[in-house]
Amino acid sequence: MYQFDISAGTKADLYRDLLAALDALTADETDPIANMANAAALVWEYLPDLNWAGFYRLVEGELVLGPFQGKVACIRIPVGKGVCGAAAATLKTQLVEDVHAFPGHIACDAASRSELVVPVTKDGILIAVLDLDSPEPARFDAEDAAGCEALAALLADRLI
Repeated sequence: MYQFDISAGTKADLYRDLLAALDALTADETDPIANMANAAALVWEYLPDLNWAGFYRLVEGELVLGPFQGKVACIRIPVGKGVCGAAAATLKTQLVEDVHAFPGHIACDAASRSELVVPVTKDGILIAVLDLDSPEPARFDAEDAAGCEALAALLADRLI
């Protein structure tokens, strides 16, 4: 059983502790699905105000649902479509304060109001995207983006 001391302090402390916990969870595991599953569960457990946390994997040029926590989700997303597809196409983090204002947003859960999607890349090649949804508008900020980018960078070597 894993038990982590995740800080209730600042957001920077929270992400520092999440990164350390993710490192401990994935350091000796070579299976990418197991590592994505534990990463999704860790983020779901410790980041507040989420209604979905998980991964879409790049499979034959399309984003395919991977391990996640939350309600059932869209199974396939074309690269370039919706927030996840935009992150995949641009290889840039997408921080969306109001998903209803995002052109082409894909509403898997009508309760979602904001979204953060971080590409997971290795040597500039997309492996997956980390997708976080919240029922709170403007739930995510630059500090969340930087924290999740650090999580994605750590995972990149552990998802191949």
